[in-house]
Amino acid sequence: MNNKALELLEYDKVINNIKKFTISEVGEKLVSDLRPSDDIERVRTQLIETTEARKIIDKSTSIPIQNLVGIENIIEKLGKETVLNEEDLQNILGLLLSVRKIKRFMEDRKYIAPTISNYAFSMYELNDVTKEIDRCIANNKIVDKASSQLEKIRKKIYIAENRIKIKLDDIVKSPAYRKYLQENIISVKNGRHVIAVKSEYKSNIIGSVIDKSSTGSTLFIEPQGVRKLQNELDILKDDEEKEEYQILLYLTYMVESYRRELNINIETMAYYDYIFAKGKYSKNINGRTVEVNYDGFIKINGGKHPMLGNDGIPLDFEVGADYNALVITGPNTGGKTVALKTVGLFTAMVQSGLHVPVKEGSEFAIYNDILVDIGDGQSIEQSLSTFSAHIKNIIEIMKVANKHTLVILDELGAGTDPAEGEGLAVSVLEKLYEKKSTIIATSHYSKIKTFAKEHKGFKNGRMEFDLISLKPMYKLIIGEAGESNAFIIALRLGMELDVIEKAHVITYNEKKNYEKLLIGKENKKATEPDYYKKTKAPKAIKKIKNNQDNKEVQEYKIGDVVFVHSVKQKGVVYALINKKGEVGVMVRNKKMLVSAKRLSLFIDSKDLYPEDYDMDIIFETKEDRKKKRTMSRKYVKDMVREIK
Repeated sequence: MNNKALELLEYDKVINNIKKFTISEVGEKLVSDLRPSDDIERVRTQLIETTEARKIIDKSTSIPIQNLVGIENIIEKLGKETVLNEEDLQNILGLLLSVRKIKRFMEDRKYIAPTISNYAFSMYELNDVTKEIDRCIANNKIVDKASSQLEKIRKKIYIAENRIKIKLDDIVKSPAYRKYLQENIISVKNGRHVIAVKSEYKSNIIGSVIDKSSTGSTLFIEPQGVRKLQNELDILKDDEEKEEYQILLYLTYMVESYRRELNINIETMAYYDYIFAKGKYSKNINGRTVEVNYDGFIKINGGKHPMLGNDGIPLDFEVGADYNALVITGPNTGGKTVALKTVGLFTAMVQSGLHVPVKEGSEFAIYNDILVDIGDGQSIEQSLSTFSAHIKNIIEIMKVANKHTLVILDELGAGTDPAEGEGLAVSVLEKLYEKKSTIIATSHYSKIKTFAKEHKGFKNGRMEFDLISLKPMYKLIIGEAGESNAFIIALRLGMELDVIEKAHVITYNEKKNYEKLLIGKENKKATEPDYYKKTKAPKAIKKIKNNQDNKEVQEYKIGDVVFVHSVKQKGVVYALINKKGEVGVMVRNKKMLVSAKRLSLFIDSKDLYPEDYDMDIIFETKEDRKKKRTMSRKYVKDMVREIK
């Protein structure tokens, strides 16, 4: 799979997010190495694994996976005449105990996860190794009962140390020696039991100077009376060390004899870590499994880009059934590039055995490669222009494109003379279609819209645009080409009608009546586009009495879009009707009170906003909203929020 394409689709961000759910370094490495596969059976198996892991995660709060910290380094020591230390052996014990737990855990879940439960049956509990390590070592130390010989030696050591301490206690507590001592304590220096003697009295204590303080005022002396006892203790310590070595050697040989089984355990545990990380990521993005095919057919129902989460607008997308090429048009920042990246990223994720955040009924094709041209691709080192970088990339794409490739092209033909850019874009699309690739492209050019409409195998699509707020809706509509939103925006901003209509003739060589798009005109004969007819509120609206003239007027809700006849402008209701029959309306960011008789409903608020929509987003500044949230939670000194 093309690594540059995966980078442009931000596949690495998905991988990094999955890695956060791993427990072990080995499992994290497996996630790092995850790449899309073009083997459909392998993809199906991996999707089953992820699905079963997700089922277990949905029902279980914790999964007994060993973190495997340092375990690989321990296994590398085996067979190299290196004796494992106590900590190494305790890590081996921890691994074997985790194997026992994961086998019991998966055994209890084989009915909801039959595929991945079977992996646990290949693991080895090695009960004899577990029993011996547990018998010999505790808290990273060899216990006394690891061998009868060690137990005898340690008893002798205990007796010898006791005799030394008794002897030194007699000296420390003796009145005859009190004035010679710096302090009445027994300490150990360089493995020898000593007493602290003032340096000027060193000749009064017969013995060997073992150490001295940094100032030289205190000497640590081993009295002659305990030297023989200390020598006996040193011999016993040496015997203890030799016996401990023999025990560690015995355990090391035992572990080495099961090296193959331990490697299988580690690999399986790491693979479980990897599988469950994918399952946790699926839950995190609210993902689900999908059907896969070799037919070049993609169907996405309600897909949301995993980086956008719940804030993303659901994408409904289809290609590969009646048409193999989709050309998407729409305004800048309208979501075209996000739509392209979503399709490409979802395809790469599915081919990696990952769930994707889509609704039921979604299906994806398996491709040998995903070829992508997104972004300006400028290279300072090679001094390439934006256009040159695009063309160089497209040339490489055309060389390798075939019926098993998904080709994604953003703003095809951009960066050069519009006329030449249109011609080049059409020619590239024709060539890629001849190669039978699945094509998804975006463009601004009208000639490409016409080409897609007239040529078999192509389909137009557009990003929906709200003609009321003049803002993109980030929703893909398949089967329609994008409108000339630039002309509509200019018209709404006040440009004269005849200028707009002439511009349309120059651009498209046809006439178009833009008068009907002048929404809010008092001219009753002016027609409205279908969009407004669909979204206009019903006539049956509650009536209230006006206290001044006892006439019935409409009751408006906060968020309703109304037409203010006195200023011939549209506004949004920000305050309900008062006793004087006035309604608070915000027109062009200016708030005013207007008689309800001077208003008429344009669009009902329920057709514009969800039930829980925060209307402060419309009526308050970002700074004021932030202050409001802060002040609702806590007191902040000197913070002031002015309410007009």
